[in-house]
Amino acid sequence: MNYISTRGQVEPKGFIDTVLMGLGEDGGLMVPQQIPAVTTETLERWKDLPFRELFIEIFSLYANGEIPDKDLRELVDASYANFREPEVTPVRKLDDALYILELFHGPTFAFKDVALQFMGEFYSYVSRTRGEIIHILGATSGDTGAAAIQGVRGKEGIKICILHPHGKVSKVQELQMTTVDDENVLNLSVKGNFDDCQRIIKELFTDLDFKAKYHLRAINSINFVRILAQTVYYFYAYFRVSEQLGGEAGSRKINVSVPSGNFGNIFSGFLAKKMGLPIHKLIIATNENNILERFVQTGEYRPGEFRKTHSPSMDIQVASNFERYLYYLLDEDSAKVSEIMGHLASEGRIFIEGELLERVQAEFRALGASNEQCLELIGKYKSERDYLLDPHTACGVAAYEAFNADGEVTATFATAHPAKFDEAVRLLDIAQEFPVEIAELALKEQVQTVIESDKAEVTRQLETFFA
Repeated sequence: MNYISTRGQVEPKGFIDTVLMGLGEDGGLMVPQQIPAVTTETLERWKDLPFRELFIEIFSLYANGEIPDKDLRELVDASYANFREPEVTPVRKLDDALYILELFHGPTFAFKDVALQFMGEFYSYVSRTRGEIIHILGATSGDTGAAAIQGVRGKEGIKICILHPHGKVSKVQELQMTTVDDENVLNLSVKGNFDDCQRIIKELFTDLDFKAKYHLRAINSINFVRILAQTVYYFYAYFRVSEQLGGEAGSRKINVSVPSGNFGNIFSGFLAKKMGLPIHKLIIATNENNILERFVQTGEYRPGEFRKTHSPSMDIQVASNFERYLYYLLDEDSAKVSEIMGHLASEGRIFIEGELLERVQAEFRALGASNEQCLELIGKYKSERDYLLDPHTACGVAAYEAFNADGEVTATFATAHPAKFDEAVRLLDIAQEFPVEIAELALKEQVQTVIESDKAEVTRQLETFFA
């Protein structure tokens, strides 16, 4: 299998070269030339596999044998060795219609660990085996940065720089990044929002001379390996929910409700469904920064006014993975994708209508939950089910309540531990016990550089750090 760009101007690449490239050299996003088809027989063979074995099976469909089986198994084992749950991503039943896929049992208590602990091991492997210089550059709305740093801190041959929006992540998210004092880690706190950070990152990756000179590698979900690793837990959730449904599994429609701000997590589900996983409804849950909800409902994709919410990891107005979905919506016509993305850049909006919009609405449901809904559901589920939701998961539950019909079952993804967002939980006078790893963060010294939202300043910082 080779990989191509959504904009059609990159020669087909192998798997490892695709991961090293990150953003396509033409500004597009890399996608597989063909999506592997998973048969009913294969799903039956996979349904009882532990998470790690399932990961290897799915990953092997995309990796072209470029990583020997023994090495791949070692990478997977190392990636998930420090997860607190043997299952990696366990499923909890809250009632007959609602299951929770807990994605927060990794070292930084967020779903990004599932992909980024593997990605850290993968980059380290490539550095050792191919002699590649790995200089990682990424932007975060909170969780990606901490998970990426944890995945590569102290690793020989790797340096990482993460941009985060100054004062616009939760305190725990900030501390998880900025209390790391390893020499191979640089934290830049940018006076702006996540979209500003993401824009600078994309501009630097499309400067091909700068990218080559400093050996820049992507950690954000513009990198396809992030999407692929997340696809695994869609299969795992489907199998575990089906298992708990027992004999009813074949007759029950299983939905997934996914908190998603940058379109990466939900696109992983879209990929799983295109592979053949029989998900019924793919439900996008977001917050008051509801560009994705508006797109699904009206066909208009237009960044709006930035809003700071209780779920800051979804405080995003420009969803970078949207282009991957657009590529498939336009029947893999890269010329049309380039035209539409050019229009978005020049006009600040695009509009889908007619049969295309009908396809969008057949493939997705979407809800942007308000701050009030978010807090109300945290309180409700703590009181009625004794289950504490983080604010992002609460948005997912709001979308579940909006779209789960009679006879259907929904797996809602719990994308973070509530201790990471105690500011919201405390508004409800709910006291929670912090995990030791999070409680100890407040005792550590912070190391970060606060800068203006300026590409030139970021460039100066990188030239010094990566020199």
